Amino acid sequence: MAFSSATTAFAEVRIKDIATFEGVRENQLVGYGLVVGLNGTGDKASNSPFTNKSIEGMLERLGVGNLPEDSIKTKNTAAVMVTASLPPFARRGSNIDIVISSLGDASSLRGGTLIVTPLSGADGQVYAVGQGPISVAGFAAQGNNASIVEGVPTVARIENGATVEREISFDMNQLENVRIALRSPDFTTAKRVTDAINNKLGNGKAKMLDPGTVAVSRSKNQDVPLLIASLENLTVNPDNVARVVIDAKSGTIVIGANVRIDRVAVSQGGLTVKVQEKQIADQPEPITIGGTTVVIPETEIEVEEKDAQFVVLDGDVSLQDLVDGLNAIGVGATETISILQAIKAAGALHADLEII
Repeated sequence: MAFSSATTAFAEVRIKDIATFEGVRENQLVGYGLVVGLNGTGDKASNSPFTNKSIEGMLERLGVGNLPEDSIKTKNTAAVMVTASLPPFARRGSNIDIVISSLGDASSLRGGTLIVTPLSGADGQVYAVGQGPISVAGFAAQGNNASIVEGVPTVARIENGATVEREISFDMNQLENVRIALRSPDFTTAKRVTDAINNKLGNGKAKMLDPGTVAVSRSKNQDVPLLIASLENLTVNPDNVARVVIDAKSGTIVIGANVRIDRVAVSQGGLTVKVQEKQIADQPEPITIGGTTVVIPETEIEVEEKDAQFVVLDGDVSLQDLVDGLNAIGVGATETISILQAIKAAGALHADLEII
């Protein structure tokens, strides 16, 4: 069991680390392309007809047409989807990373090369073009009776694999005010951000619109990028909702510093039953006529009962008291999760309980 506690609830953080500024955002790009040069691990022609059509279209654009339908083999080619994130204010000619994911039934993209693939935004316009040799982290090996797969060989990546061809026009100086969006909306945090900005620029410059948005008015002819640069490094003490997050798969429990528990008694006990099967061979006597060997099963059952222990947690229990109390019982991850759920069901846990 792993315990993690958020003991830095009062640590000061920069505004840029807990919020985003209007207009400063990434844009998602997507495209459809072909990966060639595979060593027989590409799409099967019978299962991926779209790969055949794509190869035909590509060859026609390159001046190779009128091919018989059965002459195209796809074992060295795979149809893929290409995705990328266009950074804010990316300029024409700059490079961005792309991710390539197999669309058909190719078993591996290792050793392949992505050919020219236009990447479009949500508006249908092409903003970047990707091409180049791909890098695959996983691998797959297969024989007649066994196979080994490490990682995901059907997903690849190309560092700086796409070139930006179109810029997103956005003039920040046209904004009448600057809006700051908190990543975790909270009234208290938004007020603290507002106060920090007003202390920097003067009262009335910043106004809290809602728990997740703070608007900052700009002076006439004031440069917006310089204004943002002067605000993003201001520090505040963000407030957080009391929350307990449990990852049942790994046994990790994260308890926020604001979690409180009313006076409650906790007991944890269990019953362990061990069953062990043995097979004993009963051999016949050496001079027995017609005797046969008989296998006799033997079962051993052991019952171990763990004495229940009570730990009393006083009212308004802090995070440290809760961790100390659970550790005093000596429970494991599964038992701790059950205890927290039971405390929540009893109405004594004043926090959100989130299981992922």
